[in-house]
Amino acid sequence: MRTVIVGCGRVGARLASQLDRAGHDVSIVDANEESFRRLEPGFKGTTIIGTGIDEDVLIEAGIERADAFVSVTNGDNRNIMAAQVARQRFAIANVVCRIYDPIRAETYRSLGYTTICPTTEIADRVIGALLPTSERGR
Repeated sequence: MRTVIVGCGRVGARLASQLDRAGHDVSIVDANEESFRRLEPGFKGTTIIGTGIDEDVLIEAGIERADAFVSVTNGDNRNIMAAQVARQRFAIANVVCRIYDPIRAETYRSLGYTTICPTTEIADRVIGALLPTSERGR
């Protein structure tokens, strides 16, 4: 699978490293060159300095041949915009973006984007750890 990832923070670097280790073709984009230090030693993918909403940067990352696109920067707006560019401009069907705001995450999910919302995911996991099954969701 050919994947373009935007954001080389802890999540992006871990995802890129895991996909690379599994033999997938990975390109990762970040505005800060220092971020690429988070990648595992021996990372064989491609690193590109730039932003995930710049079409030229995405083309350099190989988005025109990509099977999947992931945007996991720290900014909801950047992730949403990058996901829209990937889906609408480059016709990538498999687009995943991290959105911290639960309302925005649900809105984009309803538009067909795969969204990961750490806010709701973590709250649900904590509730699961604190409450017996019978008390969840009251």
